[in-house]
Amino acid sequence: MNATVSRSGSDYGLLDLAVIGGGINGGGIARDAAGRGLKVLLCEKDDFAEGTSSRSGKLIHGGLRYLEYYEFRLVREALIEREVLLASAPHIIWPMRFVLPHSPEQRPAWLVRTGLFLYDHLGGRKQLPASRNVDLAHEPEGAPLRPEFQRGFEYSDCWVDDARLVILNLVEAARKGAVILPRTRAVSARREGDCWQLEMRSESGELRTVRAKALVNAAGPWVQDVVQGVAGLNSAHNVRLVKGSHLVVPKFWSGSQAYLLQNTDRRVIFVNPYETDLALIGTTDIVHDGRAEDVAIDDRETDYLLAVLDRYFRAAPGRADIIHAFSGVRPLYDDNADNPSAVTRDYVFEVHGSDGQPPLLSIFGGKITTFRKLAEHALERLGPWFPQMGPAWTAGACLPGGDLGSSFDRFLADLTNEYAGVPREVVAHYARLYGSCARDLLGPARNADDLGRHFGGTFYERELTYLREREWAVTAADVLDRRTKHGLHLSRAEREAFELYL
Repeated sequence: MNATVSRSGSDYGLLDLAVIGGGINGGGIARDAAGRGLKVLLCEKDDFAEGTSSRSGKLIHGGLRYLEYYEFRLVREALIEREVLLASAPHIIWPMRFVLPHSPEQRPAWLVRTGLFLYDHLGGRKQLPASRNVDLAHEPEGAPLRPEFQRGFEYSDCWVDDARLVILNLVEAARKGAVILPRTRAVSARREGDCWQLEMRSESGELRTVRAKALVNAAGPWVQDVVQGVAGLNSAHNVRLVKGSHLVVPKFWSGSQAYLLQNTDRRVIFVNPYETDLALIGTTDIVHDGRAEDVAIDDRETDYLLAVLDRYFRAAPGRADIIHAFSGVRPLYDDNADNPSAVTRDYVFEVHGSDGQPPLLSIFGGKITTFRKLAEHALERLGPWFPQMGPAWTAGACLPGGDLGSSFDRFLADLTNEYAGVPREVVAHYARLYGSCARDLLGPARNADDLGRHFGGTFYERELTYLREREWAVTAADVLDRRTKHGLHLSRAEREAFELYL
């Protein structure tokens, strides 16, 4: 079945699992469950990854700073998952080295070194290089830094295209038979005998009603809305919405390394290479009391991030250099911590349903790095209701496009030779976003003319057609901001022309 095809509710029959929420946790659970032989449907009220899952710091990481809060189990699980995910999707996940200038006012050197030693060994590191000391006064990594920072450390984590990670999980779920419904809101859910009756409404107003043996509430910031407003139940847990904001500026240093900066409030700020010639700076940690939909960066956050840069870098960017800024809310499990930075990044399940009742499993918290393990744990919790369910399988499986062979560089070289008449920068863009699926996108194309209308940069009509047919893209933002980052590279006139074209 083509991934974008939908059907009326009466065609679905009795589902095993209906998943509410099309972020990373919902996508991961739908993929895992469909691969175990369950009949799955997923609905999302907006576009996939439109909320938290496209507004992260775009890192697959163990969470070095979580060691200070004694989150050893979470860090270990995340470090193990870092290697699993790197192997599963090397086109959208790749290693990155982080330079941590030593700031003795925040943490003594012995404490940082001890933390890095634990970070190197907690997860059984295999693919990534170990941490090391860096002489910032003489090594090139220190060149952009102010002269007072003479000593530092370097360690490894991984970069990820977060929104594409969500889409690839959903593409795989659809390939394995799951029904995937974007822009379809869960309206009500009621138990009827041994199953749930779930009512959904699409953007066009079409009403669908399906029956499912179990529901999964992966609504992220809206998890309580689903428990109470959709299912009419009470919850013993809460989420705490913590806003994180990021800035995008032109890259202002040489080299592929990122930087991790300790601030005077003991928080840390990432400064990461982004989209080749840009830098991504963040994040803040501020309790958000409003609606998740209304989150936005404010002037205080911008000043905060720029001040950290100015403390460390010789030629730090200023307000005039900001190309783009975005904010997201992290739906963290509320553990009553006073400091937003200390709120756990772990996840908690709540299961409504016993004595033969069909279950509702709700997810509180979590982080992008542990989504795959979270999905396994969720299906373990639902195991008593599905004795016929197949075994866990995702740990050794590639995501769509991830079967590259020996290495990404070798794959890119082969693809560039195969499509020698297509602009090299376009082939490289397709390789990064689509991996081995780039051949499906390119098909018989042999030169730029075969790619159709040119919208600017590396964006051609052929890619737009692929995204609409294979990845549920509808609006300009779906295409330019989530499934790709073309929006960062098009001029205002080019973006307006594309929106008019759509």
